[in-house]
Amino acid sequence: MASASLLKSSPVLDKSEFVKGTQTLRTPSLAAVRYHPTTAPSALVVKASAYADELVKTAGLVPLAGSNDESWCQGLDGLASRTAAYYQQGARFAKWRTVVSIPNGPSALAVKEAAWGLARYAAICQDNGLTPIVEPEILLDGEHGIERTFEVALKVWAEVFYYMAENNVLFEGILLKPSMVTPGAECKERATPQQVAEYTLKLLHRRIPPAVPGIMFLSGGQSEVEATLNLNAMNQSPNPWHVSFSYARALQNTCLKTWGGRPENVKAAQDTLLVRAKANSLAQLGKYTGEGESEEAKKGMFVKGYVY
Repeated sequence: MASASLLKSSPVLDKSEFVKGTQTLRTPSLAAVRYHPTTAPSALVVKASAYADELVKTAGLVPLAGSNDESWCQGLDGLASRTAAYYQQGARFAKWRTVVSIPNGPSALAVKEAAWGLARYAAICQDNGLTPIVEPEILLDGEHGIERTFEVALKVWAEVFYYMAENNVLFEGILLKPSMVTPGAECKERATPQQVAEYTLKLLHRRIPPAVPGIMFLSGGQSEVEATLNLNAMNQSPNPWHVSFSYARALQNTCLKTWGGRPENVKAAQDTLLVRAKANSLAQLGKYTGEGESEEAKKGMFVKGYVY
C-alpha cells in the first residue's frame, strides 16, 4: 500500500505544524519541496541546483499527442528515486501542477491524463514519505461562464479522486491546491465573491472527501483583492476542511512592483507584502473587508496562455 511508509515515517501534520516557518524550493512541475524545520539549511542548499536542473530535463507541461492542442505534465520517470532521495535530505512536501484548458475542450483524453498523472505522483510521493500537494489547474482562459467552469471542475475532480483511489492514495495524507470556480477571464458576465464561493463550495462538497485535511486555493491570474475576497466569502460558510490559500502572483505582485529591484524600496515592499499576508490571514477566518486596498492590488493579472 502506498500509505504504509507515509504512516511510518511522515505522519500528517496538523494545521499548526504546517504553517510553521520552513524553507521552500520551487522548481518546474514538482514545484515545491517543503523542508522539516529541524533540517540544517546547509545540508539542503548543495542539492538545490542539481534538483532544479534534473527537473527541467524530466518534467513540465508538454504537448499531448492526439488531443485538441492540449498539454500534459511529464516527469513520472524516476520520480520514485528522486522523492526517496529528497526525503532523506529533509523534504516533507511536494507539489505537482498540471492544467486543463476549457477553450480547448477539455478533451476526455486530457482530463484522464491529468488525473492519472496526479494520482501516480501522489502514490509515489506517499510511498516515499512525502505529502503530495495535488494541483489540477483549470485555466482562466476563455469566454465561458461560471456554470461551464463548474461543469468541467466536477469532471476533473471526479477523475482525479477516482484514479487516486485506484492507486491506493491515502486521502488523509494529501493536500489539494485547486483553482476557484470562476467565469473565464474573457467572459462579459463577472461573478461576485458570493457566487464564486457558492459554486466553489458546491464543487468541494460534491467531489472532495472530508478526509482531505486541507485545501489551498491558487489564484490563477485573479487580482490580489479578487482572490482574497473570494477566499473570504468561502470561509463565511461552514465546510469540513481548512480552506486556505497558496497564491503566487496574488500574494507577490504589488510587493514586487513596489520593490522594483531597488535597495531603497525594500522596506516599502516588505510592508506591502505584510499587508497582503494579513489580508489573506483574515480571509481564512472570513473577516476580510477589502477596506483600504491600493489600486494596484485591484488590477487583474490574467495573462492569456500563461505558462511557468
